[in-house]
Amino acid sequence: MMMLFCTACGKKEGGGQLEGSLIDIMAGLYEKADLSEDFRAGMDSFETFELTKDVEVSILGTEEITYTEGVASIPMISPNAYQCVLLRVEEDSVDTVKQQLKDNADLNKWVCVSAETMLIESRGDVIFFIMGDNNTAYAMNEAFQKY
Repeated sequence: MMMLFCTACGKKEGGGQLEGSLIDIMAGLYEKADLSEDFRAGMDSFETFELTKDVEVSILGTEEITYTEGVASIPMISPNAYQCVLLRVEEDSVDTVKQQLKDNADLNKWVCVSAETMLIESRGDVIFFIMGDNNTAYAMNEAFQKY
């Protein structure tokens, strides 16, 4: 009984480390996600880039988050509110960073539009943070969980 209790308490959400660069993982998520044809058609205007100090506040809502690697994917021109972020962090800080993202996220940060949903998940040392419409956010989240 004690063995079961200890195992359950130690289990990490999502399970397993994600190997490879976050740019490659992001590309894999887009490839595997069950996204609408309209969304896919608009992906020509998307830019996926490594996070830098210059854009942290606009993407993460704060400059206080510590990460070892960060990638964001956003449309350059779109009538919809959307961003998808992957962060690689020290594994013992995953819960803290997820809370920081939740506390600082602004679903209304875009001009004239708002995101419907915000999801923050993790697998090992990688955090998945997305804001957008329900269908896209949940499709991307499912792809992240299965990646």
